[in-house]
Amino acid sequence: MPRRRTIGIGHNGGPPLKPRKRRAATGSGAIGSTFDWRFAHRKAWRKPRDIALRREDNAQALGLTYEEYALEIMERGYYPQPEHVEAIKARRAERRRSGGVVGQSLKGRRLR
Repeated sequence: MPRRRTIGIGHNGGPPLKPRKRRAATGSGAIGSTFDWRFAHRKAWRKPRDIALRREDNAQALGLTYEEYALEIMERGYYPQPEHVEAIKARRAERRRSGGVVGQSLKGRRLR
């Protein structure tokens, strides 16, 4: 229930002259969308251990990194096959320029 504002001396009890700005349900302005994107990013990359290990094995068999393999699944909606590898590797330079996922692997992460 909204809190009632007290009416000061000289106020006629009418509505405010300036309409109030509505706030977004998840936050206000850019900071709210930042948290939305951060949550969505974490959710997209966080997979169960078995799926992550299977993708890592499939990526190594194709000569790709886990991130490149998973990114193809998320972006394009298909599981990369040997005939797709050259096109994926050709996009590495573009991803590197844009600050995206390039050449990372899961080595050193605790999955097993």
